[in-house]
Amino acid sequence: MREKKTASLFHALFPILFLIVLLIINVSIFGDDSLDGSIQIVLILSSAVASVLAFNLGFTWDDIQKGILKSINSSMSSILILFLVGSLAGSWLLSGVVPAFIYYGIQILNAKIFLFAACIICVIVSMVTGSSWTTSATIGIALIGIGKALGISDGLIAGAILSGAYFGDKMSPLSDTTNLAPAMSGTDLFTHIRYLMITAIPSILISLVIFIFLGLNISSDIESDNAVLISNLINETFYISPILFLVPLIVILLIYKKIKAVPSLFIGVILGSLFALIFQKNLVVEVSGMKDISWISLFSGTMKSLYGSISIQTSNQIVNELLSSSGMFGMLNTIWLVISAMIFGGVMETAGFLKKISSLILDKINSTGSLVTSTAGTCIFFNLTASDQYLSIVVPGKMYSKIYKDKGLAPENLSRTLEDSGTVTSVLVPWNTCGAYHASVLNVATLTYLPYCFFSLISPLMTIFIAYFRIKIKSLRTK
Repeated sequence: MREKKTASLFHALFPILFLIVLLIINVSIFGDDSLDGSIQIVLILSSAVASVLAFNLGFTWDDIQKGILKSINSSMSSILILFLVGSLAGSWLLSGVVPAFIYYGIQILNAKIFLFAACIICVIVSMVTGSSWTTSATIGIALIGIGKALGISDGLIAGAILSGAYFGDKMSPLSDTTNLAPAMSGTDLFTHIRYLMITAIPSILISLVIFIFLGLNISSDIESDNAVLISNLINETFYISPILFLVPLIVILLIYKKIKAVPSLFIGVILGSLFALIFQKNLVVEVSGMKDISWISLFSGTMKSLYGSISIQTSNQIVNELLSSSGMFGMLNTIWLVISAMIFGGVMETAGFLKKISSLILDKINSTGSLVTSTAGTCIFFNLTASDQYLSIVVPGKMYSKIYKDKGLAPENLSRTLEDSGTVTSVLVPWNTCGAYHASVLNVATLTYLPYCFFSLISPLMTIFIAYFRIKIKSLRTK
């Protein structure tokens, strides 16, 4: 067997620099269409460059392949969820669930308060479910439709949805990352949540103030022109009733009862399909492309809504765009992106490149402020390179736990920083599992909503700010 050498800084940084250069070129040429395949190829080419350097250090293809498969395996639950969410979107459209949300939302909300209200609604749903993913796939899809009907830009709508969803995800005791961060740092769940409030509440309040200000400056011309028309067309096309809300309520209740995401979403798909067959038979037949109601046309229309692209046709193009879904097929590009990103992360981890960069960061720590800044930077780095929010919590948690202890800092300082920087920034990276997921579910490109995802942008800065000014920095001596 060949002896494996330790990676140098050149080995560790070159694949990342190669990736960054190609990404810049790629985005400048393809823009929002980058996710259609070019970013995936960039990640695979970068993986090839990292593999060549790994060979040079003595790693075999079997070593690298095992690392890649381990990395991909860690994302399989996310891939299953993506498939189910694609089907969920199709069945909830055809059943009238999403149109009902849009219909009643237009009656209740207006453009001026929409962003503020959308953020608050997502805070509540995410707190109850403990999942930003579920929030995005349920109420998030509906809010996108309402916001478009009110004439608000896609980026602003998605930014408000995700700001609320990630606040709730961070603060809910049902959230997996909220449980993972204290486990990695050595504190307990509720101590972690109480300490997290110090940064999370100011961050969400600042975000809400920004959304209120932006809302007040939104023109209501489009709203007054289109809202009534859209509402009437939806009411004419679908059977609209509050009973349709039973479907999302059951899914939210299942997740609240700690039923796992995959079975909960699967039940949501089945319920959506049943409600479509009960309440929207004519539309199911229309989607099938047949003329008469029969078990064949009903089966065909239901299946098409689950796996393929459907669009409910009305006399208005804006409404047609709202009432469309890509089903499970629409998730394939995102799944391709997730797998490509995990290949790159797997090679970088196996060859020791990520460990080398991490050790370099640790050598630069000389104060509490620089320690927290380094932790935050490491979390963001792993979101960019390993492409997974769990790794952005687990690896820095392991790296820094002893350092925090040696410096006399309570472990909740670390757990808070992991959440403020690892959990929330994952949604800002197009090739991260979270960024890819939300962009696909909401049908809004990551780079489009990134400037408006204020909570995720503010949180890492808030945790660094309080560290440098030593606000609520708990010492081990005070425990």
